Amino acid sequence: MQPSPPPPPEASTPLLVAVVGATATGKSDLALALAGALGGEVVNADASQLYRGMDIGTAKVPVTERLGIPHHQLDVLDLRDVASVAAYQREARADLDAVVGRCHLPVLVGGSGLYVRAALDRLDIPPTDAGVRERLQERTDREGASAAHARLAELDPKAAAAILPTNARRIVRALEVIELTGRPFSASLPERVYRRPTLALGLTEDLDVLDERIEARVHRMWAAGLIEEVQELLDRGLREGPTSAKAVGYVQAIAQLDGVLTQDEAIAATTAATRRLARRQRSWFGPDERIRWLRPPSSDRDAWHEQIVAAVRAVLAGDPWPADLG
Repeated sequence: MQPSPPPPPEASTPLLVAVVGATATGKSDLALALAGALGGEVVNADASQLYRGMDIGTAKVPVTERLGIPHHQLDVLDLRDVASVAAYQREARADLDAVVGRCHLPVLVGGSGLYVRAALDRLDIPPTDAGVRERLQERTDREGASAAHARLAELDPKAAAAILPTNARRIVRALEVIELTGRPFSASLPERVYRRPTLALGLTEDLDVLDERIEARVHRMWAAGLIEEVQELLDRGLREGPTSAKAVGYVQAIAQLDGVLTQDEAIAATTAATRRLARRQRSWFGPDERIRWLRPPSSDRDAWHEQIVAAVRAVLAGDPWPADLG
């Protein structure tokens, strides 16, 4: 049976909830609280959590802690598989539609910005062609990113204005899309328009607080056995993974096992990389005016979760969002 089509855009009562924001802000805990209290199912939007076995380093919620709540888009890829936004969009949308079809509440949770938008927004993923991309990449490597950016400016000035002249990867992707579709790359850029009525909640922290939380999380990962996890994954092909092996924490753990970094150096490098990731996530989600930003308290988060659950329940019933919650 095909999923039911999305409702018209004028429908305003949310059919799903999204919990987004930077890493280490408590998104998974809030998503579990919402799904548990409101008859929901969780859909993952963290690219690294798609991989089977990548558990500790991605802060994946263990099965024993999922409260019996169905989780989707976890452990769906082998380590050697390429994580594809287009494939994720197809599968995640099917999961979201199926949850709605069961009259349950989908709770999308994650910090991979493009994956969140691929699931929620009206976004068409342009085609790819490995041969075309390789040819464009070879020319860019030969002539330089600035020359490729100049070509892009001739073909699509709007896209060139939005892409840094030093960002060779995005320049090559834009040129690839133009060649394959015959249309400007800028025509495929996403609009901030939900395909289903959505309530998006963003979790935020002051940077100094977030930095402390990230450092503590990284130390917990090593104490929980990240090195042992990575050693097992290397035996299963992690090193050959085109995208899995590049995940923050796994790069550094591999370097430790290879003797390139000491454990202290690997922990410090992972902490620094995670902090950079958190800042990119803040920059990605920050301009989205549809997100309601929430600052979790430093203590008694259970009570705060109950407060947010009550607010979401009211919104699902048609009431406005409480003004005192942001």
